[in-house]
Amino acid sequence: MFRLYREPERGEFFVVAVDCAQGGIDANFGQFLSKSRVDVPLVFEKHCVAAEMTPLIHEALEWLYGRTGVEPVVAFERQMGGISALSQLQTLNRNGHYRIYQRRKLGTVEGEVLTDTIGWDTNAQTRPQMLGDLKQAVDNKLIRLYDETTINELGKFIVNKKGRAEAAANCHDDAVMSLAIAWQLYQTESAPAQKRARTRRPQSTLSKIYF
Repeated sequence: MFRLYREPERGEFFVVAVDCAQGGIDANFGQFLSKSRVDVPLVFEKHCVAAEMTPLIHEALEWLYGRTGVEPVVAFERQMGGISALSQLQTLNRNGHYRIYQRRKLGTVEGEVLTDTIGWDTNAQTRPQMLGDLKQAVDNKLIRLYDETTINELGKFIVNKKGRAEAAANCHDDAVMSLAIAWQLYQTESAPAQKRARTRRPQSTLSKIYF
């Protein structure tokens, strides 16, 4: 379910994006992108309904906060049960160890402002922008990727005859879409003000669920 490629470091800030599924051939896929090091050291992949993966993402976010001491920001794609799953995650966040992403809109001269809508909405307006931004990041080697599934999906992501970017026939795009959302969060989200460092480092529990 979880694939860990390096240990998170103290003080590191992460943005987390999940492309949701409701069973079938598609998987729930999550990318844990470090804004501090601009890499993705942790990914999540599980074939299940979105509600089933939510407690697992919650446990991973708690583990991540315990390792870094910094609250990550997390967004689920609102489609395919994502909004319901994200509401469930919001309820699980009793300790406030992570932040739920709130959608932004273009504001006045002050720039982008938050809305009351949680989660990421992939639509006709946001989809071309997020995929275009990700392509630029990958082409210019701005982001370091370790996950073979993600790299393979990127290699099979094409522009069809109608000019639409999508997965090639009989291929998946869960890893690509979640990475594209994560890259949007990378551009808009900032780490919270640093709290006093904790003296006791909690025991890792993530190993119980990613092997």
